[in-house]
Amino acid sequence: MIQGKTIFITGGAGFIASTLIARLADRNRIVVYDNYTRNTLASTPFDKHPNVVQVEGDVLDVEHLKKHMQGAHVVVHAAAIAGIESTVRNPVQTMRVNMLGTANALEAAHQIGSVERFLEFSTSEVFGSQAFKVNEGSQAVTGAVGEARWTYAVSKLAGEHLTHAYFKQFGLPTVTLRPFNVYGPGQTGEGALSIFIRKALKGEDLLIFGDGTQIRAWCFVDDMVDGVMCALEHPNAIGESFNIGNARAVTTIYGLAEAVCRVVGTKSRILFRPALSADIELRIPNVDKATEHIGFSAAVDLEEGLRRTVKWIAENEHTLPALAPIFRT
Repeated sequence: MIQGKTIFITGGAGFIASTLIARLADRNRIVVYDNYTRNTLASTPFDKHPNVVQVEGDVLDVEHLKKHMQGAHVVVHAAAIAGIESTVRNPVQTMRVNMLGTANALEAAHQIGSVERFLEFSTSEVFGSQAFKVNEGSQAVTGAVGEARWTYAVSKLAGEHLTHAYFKQFGLPTVTLRPFNVYGPGQTGEGALSIFIRKALKGEDLLIFGDGTQIRAWCFVDDMVDGVMCALEHPNAIGESFNIGNARAVTTIYGLAEAVCRVVGTKSRILFRPALSADIELRIPNVDKATEHIGFSAAVDLEEGLRRTVKWIAENEHTLPALAPIFRT
């Protein structure tokens, strides 16, 4: 159990980080470092928690980052630009934030000298468009230069390589996680599932980009945070990368849209649109390494996760940012 530590979280107002803070805040001092492009933390009781300090800052500002990281025992680097719409619109910023921001966070952690664990978020997209039961040793794929989707993937892959380099060269105690399609209460960005739910609750058409046969394994955010906690607490995690996902919660994108309509009880139509960029046709993780090395196991099935997510979005829809134009009917 982590207690009595100072935990510095870049992107700390984001979706996964806010759920993590709920686990850690009562027994630790949390420093949230975020530019507040999105703010999931604001809708939680931990926004005003006495152990949570919030700092508005940019991971591209290395001196500001290092100043506020001073004294941290644990660093969770969750700041990134993600989502296909954001990547297509801002490819340069995506590369800068995801690569240079990770480099800045690693260098700051190395220089301050107090960090006992540095956890970095990579992505399952490093496995490319065909990823069936991929393990941590499977080949990473960068994709064609100029294709929007791979701009994000290659930026995260570069950050993962750099994280391993800091462990190997400087002994910084790092660990990398590769999340597989995380969803759940608190998701305010462009995740396909949250977009489907928001539109279904209003009876609007659900848009599928591509033919809907793309296959995904969906990981509920509580399970994802269980994986984060395992990676922060277990000594076997240092110097390693781990897939974190739920290989049992598998469906096509069309099947997911149908499931959302069923759980919501809507008569929304499911419509198809041309793909926005290269797509992931198949993405299912092998999580044996995370199970064997750090004790991770996903517990929430897709139906239960959908019910809990629908309930949260229905209660918080008025606080969520407007959907990007490409997702509107």
